[in-house]
Amino acid sequence: MGGRRRLPGRQLPDARRPAHSQAVHLDGILSRMQTRTIRAWSWVHRWSSLVSTAFLLMLCITGLPLVFTHELNEVLLDEPWAPAHAEGRRLDLDQVLQTALARQPGEVPAFMSFDEDRPVVNVTSRAPDAPAGQFSFQPIDQTSGDPAPPVAGHPAMEFLLQLHTDMFLGLPGMLFLGAMGLMLIVAVVSGVVLYAPFMRRLPFGTVRTGKAARTRWLDWHNLLGVVTVAWVLVVGGTGVVNTLATPILAYWKDTALADLAAAHDAPAAVGEWASLERAVERARVALPGRTLQFVAFPGTDYSTDHHFAVFFHGDTPLTTHLTTPALIDVRTGELAAVAETPWYVKALSLSQPLHFGDYGGLPLKIVWGLLDLVTIIVLGSGLYLWLAKARRTA
Repeated sequence: MGGRRRLPGRQLPDARRPAHSQAVHLDGILSRMQTRTIRAWSWVHRWSSLVSTAFLLMLCITGLPLVFTHELNEVLLDEPWAPAHAEGRRLDLDQVLQTALARQPGEVPAFMSFDEDRPVVNVTSRAPDAPAGQFSFQPIDQTSGDPAPPVAGHPAMEFLLQLHTDMFLGLPGMLFLGAMGLMLIVAVVSGVVLYAPFMRRLPFGTVRTGKAARTRWLDWHNLLGVVTVAWVLVVGGTGVVNTLATPILAYWKDTALADLAAAHDAPAAVGEWASLERAVERARVALPGRTLQFVAFPGTDYSTDHHFAVFFHGDTPLTTHLTTPALIDVRTGELAAVAETPWYVKALSLSQPLHFGDYGGLPLKIVWGLLDLVTIIVLGSGLYLWLAKARRTA
């Protein structure tokens, strides 16, 4: 009678609850939290994959031949050719430029590049009112000024590259594909998170061959996805960087090169330019021991409105993709600056070849191609699993 009475249904305070009951209660809370977390990650994985799958399949399918661009161009554009005067004197760069512009009246030069294994100079020009990305390309025999067959740029490969780069939509297309690349990274990370609890139930690499087709494909999807996760993150990350090329270069011009451009008034017309040959020689003196790669003319993304940008690269597998420009005043031909590129431009320069496995020669390209095929299987199986589940719940 004198003891404290407890109302029916009233719970004991946590401090007085038996230890086993507290543990069960805590396990239940953790289980519910884990279930909610897995559901959230599953939702993120499902929709990040579905939103981007069609475009990622397009990128993987077009990217597969692009990995072997150099090799395919050699086959598709294999034309016997020899310079007109192999042992004769070569035209200087001013004469090459004049020859190219005479064949494209009304156009202005944009770039000049140099073949490594033959005396050919490639001149890229454009009409002043041409849409962005529309250029004329002329390979010129430096021993005679005659047209030379191209060794790169077969129409089929150019079509695939344009589709892969921006879907023929210019900068908006590039930025959209960059967003799809970010969605891919989200899908991969969320897939890895979801694979962790899955691994606790089955040994790594298990494919339940005796189960239904959907279960078998789920196991293959999970296994191949985890095996290729590092490669997909590298290719997806470099692809996102590549889609930002235009704003990266614009920012570089507006910051690092702004002072050089501000020192000039109106841009000089082509007829007022100093000698291109002497400008390149002046740049060689400023950057000794490096290999000439290309010249960017005034008004392009890689230069200012007042300078020749003469780009050189190193000779190792890494430094061959890292360029440094010497900026030459287009009116006087004098050296204006050696513009060491900042880290974000170097990141862009390195991500472009890494995206296509263009670092270790043909063996690395073959590895890139095989991993690309596996990724196509992962994307296709993910789409199949979603459609199969949708049909089952319909």
